[in-house]
Amino acid sequence: MRKISIIVLLGIVSVLCFTWLRAEKKKKTMTEDKKEIYFAGGCFWGTEHFFKQVRGVLATEVGYANGKTQNPTYEEICTDETGFAEVVKVFYNPKVISLAKLLDLFYKTIDPTSLNKQGNDIGSQYRTGVYYVEQTDKVIIEASLLRLAKAYAEPLAIECEPIKSFYPAEDYHQDYLDKNPTGYCHISLELFKYAREANAETEQSLSEAEPIVKLSDEELKAKLTPIQYAVTQKNATEPAFSNDYWDEKRAGIYVDITTGEALFVSTDKFDSGCGWPSFSKPIDESLLLELEDNTHNMKRIEVRSKRGNAHLGHVFNDGPKEKGGLRYCINSASLRFIPKEKMKAEGYGKYLVLLK
Repeated sequence: MRKISIIVLLGIVSVLCFTWLRAEKKKKTMTEDKKEIYFAGGCFWGTEHFFKQVRGVLATEVGYANGKTQNPTYEEICTDETGFAEVVKVFYNPKVISLAKLLDLFYKTIDPTSLNKQGNDIGSQYRTGVYYVEQTDKVIIEASLLRLAKAYAEPLAIECEPIKSFYPAEDYHQDYLDKNPTGYCHISLELFKYAREANAETEQSLSEAEPIVKLSDEELKAKLTPIQYAVTQKNATEPAFSNDYWDEKRAGIYVDITTGEALFVSTDKFDSGCGWPSFSKPIDESLLLELEDNTHNMKRIEVRSKRGNAHLGHVFNDGPKEKGGLRYCINSASLRFIPKEKMKAEGYGKYLVLLK
């Protein structure tokens, strides 16, 4: 009898463990497929309606963020004394739309140099800002703002801060323009149409859904040279002016040495004089991770391949202004160059359009 009880108990424990593991896996999947970010773009009625048009946005909610009091009302924040901003909380699927893309869309709805004023709305509650939950998003936002600033002579007025507090606005503010199609809005109808088309189902990134094989550490050690392994897996830096591609001038494509994923093209390469391959931009920003790097008593932004998780180099803001102002300084050892005439044979034919 005791033996049967133990068997039953073990069976129950096994079921509970299996159920827990499934729940944890589901929770992790939900986290990977759902992220949140907060946008302040003036009156939140129009900003919310704009983001609701974008494919990949899962849900929105308007509210008041980063103020000095608790549970504010609309009337209170309109006194200009609470410190709150009108914001839109955006939940999105990063596998469908990247944060970088959402930021680019957001900029089209605002005057980024205007302080506490958007359209006809004036007051600190109408300031512009992007408020993040995850620290890794801060790096993406700062890099995006850096690129945006190159297009303006005046300084940007967009805040970049962590979300410290958020209170949902009153019910009548939620989905306001759905309930009141002819209601006030500082964003033009043309921009709503643009939002619907900007990430449409038919629009596919050149890099979208490319299958890759991520090798194990032992496989990478066998495949890569010592310097390639040290750079991509241990964040090492190869010598300047003594690497494969710093002065490569042929037309072609540069791929992740660890996975073969296409990252850069020769048309975006330029001679920066630094001794490493320099690019003004990647093929697609969603291919890269940009992380804060404070090693060696320096504050830099590290660049890694997102799916291969290989260290590539760093990005700086001293690139050619006519190309956006950025310089992706990349180790040759993290890349493999495929000349234009061999791209089709090696499976990169669809990228040839980028070389014209």
